[in-house]
Amino acid sequence: MGPPDFQHKGRATSRNIKLEKAKEKERANAAAVKSDHTVEWSWPYTSRYRSTCFLVLGFAFLLRYLVSLHSYSGAGTPPKFGDYEAQRHWMEITVNTPVEDWYRNTTDNDLTYWGLDYPPLTAYQSFVHGSVIEALQPEAVALHTSRGFESPSSKMLMRWTVLSSDVLLFFPAVLWFINEFYSDYREKQRVWALAMVLLHPALMLIDHGHFQYNCISLGLAIAGAAAVVSKRELWACVLFPLSLNHKQMSAYYAPAFFAHLLGRCFQKNNLYKSTIAFVKLGVTVILTFAVCWWPFSESKETALQVLSRLAPMQRGIYEDYVANFWCGTAMVFKWKQLFPMAFLAKLALGTTVSACLPSMVQQIYAPSRKGFLYSMLNCSLAFYFFSYQVHEKSVLLPIIPASLLAIEEPQVLQWKLPTWFVAVSVSGAAVLHLMYFRLHPPRKYPFLFEALIMAYTFAHFVPLALYTNWKQWLLPKDTPVKQKLT
Repeated sequence: MGPPDFQHKGRATSRNIKLEKAKEKERANAAAVKSDHTVEWSWPYTSRYRSTCFLVLGFAFLLRYLVSLHSYSGAGTPPKFGDYEAQRHWMEITVNTPVEDWYRNTTDNDLTYWGLDYPPLTAYQSFVHGSVIEALQPEAVALHTSRGFESPSSKMLMRWTVLSSDVLLFFPAVLWFINEFYSDYREKQRVWALAMVLLHPALMLIDHGHFQYNCISLGLAIAGAAAVVSKRELWACVLFPLSLNHKQMSAYYAPAFFAHLLGRCFQKNNLYKSTIAFVKLGVTVILTFAVCWWPFSESKETALQVLSRLAPMQRGIYEDYVANFWCGTAMVFKWKQLFPMAFLAKLALGTTVSACLPSMVQQIYAPSRKGFLYSMLNCSLAFYFFSYQVHEKSVLLPIIPASLLAIEEPQVLQWKLPTWFVAVSVSGAAVLHLMYFRLHPPRKYPFLFEALIMAYTFAHFVPLALYTNWKQWLLPKDTPVKQKLT
């Protein structure tokens, strides 16, 4: 037996080894839990990464602010003054009339002048923003007398309502998603993923240049996607319905959410557990819709009046030149002249559902986090191609999942094809734009160049959709893990 001090040192060394092993085991367990994507959200890791993220966030805000300093479509142009006036008018109506008259034609609410045509959450958002503006500048939202009101101070207030919506909702949603989906990636890659979404020009130009609030519905949809990839399925069933209740175009993502969550339910060990999981999700969705529609549930007539404002059937299957199937083929196949609108609406529904089915089936059969994002992209492309009355801003819906997949799948956002193909593609686009800016179209076809650009763009979208659908079917399903439903 050695001297007492050596024995003490030996025991101390042994304890240190055991403590070190325990710490290593704890770190391994923490890493395992993190890879399981069931831990609570926290600000990503190193101080350098935090600083870089703040730089990206600050630069994204600065770009939005600079865009907002310029004019917008319809400024100073009566009688309707563009989308800025639409948003301002909705604030005027919601702060000055009772809820039951927001979607109803009355002496105070002329629906032919920018009548509300989005779901209830947009009306509530207009009421909140309108209340703020009314407190600061009442004449900007005064009933009847404020039509076309465009003072510098009111425009500044309106611009800040969009900027604050971006900062308070869209930015945190993107951060949450990047932290969950790209948690196993290097910090540099996560920064690039963050920048690819926040710095995309389309959303900035439409919301802060053209003047809209797509950042709210898209932010809620991204937050719903973050909840899906982190296995917080009940939260997904709250956040995505909120997105859908802000703008109905979020329905572009509905098949992906439904198919993925249904596939997760089928992954349970037995039929009873699958049924209980499905019922929980369904009840959560129903309750969320009930809360959103509660003020309009006083009568069947009121609810139907709101619904009638959400479906622009009177506008026809298409209105402007959008790079989708109906517009892209209209030059050789006159859809509006050959078929009545009621038939075209049913045809649009059937083709849209058919185009979504392959992506939905794959997620029901083999649900996965990555597959869910591909399904969001593929289903939104299906809606963009085939649904009824597609607006040009609807391209934001496929842009978002494509941007969220930017680091995982860079081919989605850039041609990684033979050099000659890329050269031909870019040259064709350049020629078409030169024709548009330099030449005068024939009198008989005043919108010839717009139609050619639209058809050329659609021809590029088609192979992209085929590729992403094929890529989704190559993905394996995620290994079933313990899911966090709350």
